[in-house]
Amino acid sequence: MIRPVSSSPAGAKASIAGTDPIAAKRLVLATDLDGTFLGGSTAEREQLYRWIERNRDTVGLIFVTGREVGFIRQLTSDGCVPRPDFVVADVGTTIAAPDAEAGFAPIAALEAEIAARWGDAGARVRTALADVGGLSLQPTDFRYRVSYDMNPDRFDQRAFGIVADLGLDALASDNRFFDVLPRGISKGPSLRRLLADLGVPDQRVLVAGDTLNDLSMLALGLPAVAVGNSEPALLAQLSGHDHVHRAKAEGAAGIAEAIRRFGYLSHNAA
Repeated sequence: MIRPVSSSPAGAKASIAGTDPIAAKRLVLATDLDGTFLGGSTAEREQLYRWIERNRDTVGLIFVTGREVGFIRQLTSDGCVPRPDFVVADVGTTIAAPDAEAGFAPIAALEAEIAARWGDAGARVRTALADVGGLSLQPTDFRYRVSYDMNPDRFDQRAFGIVADLGLDALASDNRFFDVLPRGISKGPSLRRLLADLGVPDQRVLVAGDTLNDLSMLALGLPAVAVGNSEPALLAQLSGHDHVHRAKAEGAAGIAEAIRRFGYLSHNAA
């Protein structure tokens, strides 16, 4: 159903434009990975994953993560972790669909604005932040982002102003990551773009996360859960967002708690 386009980069996919079966699912779980879908005990994760696989005819799955698609391909290769229907990766700078050859391939139409806003900013970012204290450049060469490991004890707050002067956005999360992103691009806007193109109704979506880089998607107004092990700074930012369930259970168990809380499915309960 996802048609290749000859004018796109090799492996890229065209817009799905509401044609994918995920639009008819009764629940579409859009979840962060580390600390959220991959969080909790082994037994809790296995229970949620088995429930998803039993209900694939009515449950859709989207990973919304800071990880790259190569990590997701490896993570799901042995079948222990459910394979997602779609992926919003690289903190929202990649929007991809499953691909038989590449594992996951970018959806060119949905990434066009992301690419345009980033341009060739990578080299400028690395030069501008080269001497900023508390930042260690991550070795992965991302397409539309530059990411750093952050030492909070040495971090120089000037970094935010430097990035803003470049016309880009900076995002610090979990007190240990610092991402430079295209202006206005993050997990939330990219997830919203994907859901709109798929034609998924808002009320059928459950968004799940645990750190500040999940704030933009948890604050979309869609049904959402901040799992029990969420970053305190995230919970503080979510004050007043009554659509967000603050789970007591951690990780995967927190997602299952929210599925029950919102009453999405009455059969084969998580």
